[in-house]
Amino acid sequence: MIKLTVLYGTPTDPAAFDAYYHGTHLPLVNPIPGLRRAEVARVVGTPDGSAPAHHLIAELYFDDLAAFQAGMGGPEGQAAAADIPNFATGGATLLISEVLG
Repeated sequence: MIKLTVLYGTPTDPAAFDAYYHGTHLPLVNPIPGLRRAEVARVVGTPDGSAPAHHLIAELYFDDLAAFQAGMGGPEGQAAAADIPNFATGGATLLISEVLG
């Protein structure tokens, strides 16, 4: 299984980020072909109590690398990726990983 993790930095306006993310961005993500599951988590803290570097974490799961490449390379995946600069004022880090267990 392949997982795309998106780490969203703290936005300039968290309420506007959340409204856009859930109302506009997620509807672009959900129809990506081959997407098995999407999980979204809000970062609520750090072990040492310092301010978190990230506001939100999204994890998108695909059966394998071929499914990931096809889904993200198609028009739906490209539309979702192209939308990120429209709301991610705190930046976004994307990581592709192989789920081992």
